[in-house]
Amino acid sequence: MTTVQVDSLKFTFPASWKVCKYDEWAFYRHQLSKLSGIKAVDIIAIHKQVIWLIEAKDYRWHSRTKSIDLADEVAAKVLFTLAAMLPAKINASDPSERDFAAQVLTGQTLRIVLHLEQPVKTSKLFPRAIDPSKVQLKLRSLIKAIDPHPMVVESSQMQSLVWTVT
Repeated sequence: MTTVQVDSLKFTFPASWKVCKYDEWAFYRHQLSKLSGIKAVDIIAIHKQVIWLIEAKDYRWHSRTKSIDLADEVAAKVLFTLAAMLPAKINASDPSERDFAAQVLTGQTLRIVLHLEQPVKTSKLFPRAIDPSKVQLKLRSLIKAIDPHPMVVESSQMQSLVWTVT
């Protein structure tokens, strides 16, 4: 099993998966992020030539404060992450990052997942303010050339995904 912590969420993947927390790569932090506006998805996972780009958002205790639409934010992170893979393969100083980027570039399928946690019970203090189906619909229209079926999931409704989130 491979475990990756993203804020308060713990992602656990089967042992056969290759997984990295992309926004912690030295190449991203020390080189790419210096470019204005560059963002990154939280996790990249590889299994049988399927590349999974996973963005995690946890609004259970703190509501969203960014003015940019959530689907627009995720789409931008996906595009920036994909655009970074070729430079990472060539220029990353860490050999493991170069190798991982090379594996991403040989993938056969791209899948996008937004893991969106919100309060289970709505209250005035912590309302369930984001409709996952609306985010998924907009995300689908924004990135259909990359993944025509992006997923918006939460830990209680993981659909057919094989990893767990606690």
